[in-house]
Amino acid sequence: MRRLLISAAALFSSAAAIEPDEVLADPALEARARALSREIRCVVCQSESIDDSNAPLARDLRLIIRERISAGDSDREVTDYLVERYGDYVLLKPRVQSNTIALWLAPLTAGLIGGGAAFFFLRGARRRSRPAPLTPEEAAAIEKLEG
Repeated sequence: MRRLLISAAALFSSAAAIEPDEVLADPALEARARALSREIRCVVCQSESIDDSNAPLARDLRLIIRERISAGDSDREVTDYLVERYGDYVLLKPRVQSNTIALWLAPLTAGLIGGGAAFFFLRGARRRSRPAPLTPEEAAAIEKLEG
């Protein structure tokens, strides 16, 4: 029973922000609107999509998306419209372009630098852990002790 309640809460938690008067009559258009709403950041909440946010601005953005879709705009046109007004920050997943290329390359660069540093550190540690060869005097002293 507990699992059922948790599953139901998880399933319907994102639907809580969408109000009944926002829903489009056409299920296909509503599905497009919901998909777009999941990709647009709530600029008030900053860490969640407008699909999940109860902020008044998020509601306004959801209504704008539905108006644009009803007017016949493609998903790309709706997204471009919002980016034009709110900037690239409104996108939860920023586009690859000249001003965001560093954002996209940073994880790869950090991974390469970290991997290289780990490789050279471990390689050096392996070299340092080998004992130095015995000098002739040390070898002679060992032989003398062994008999």
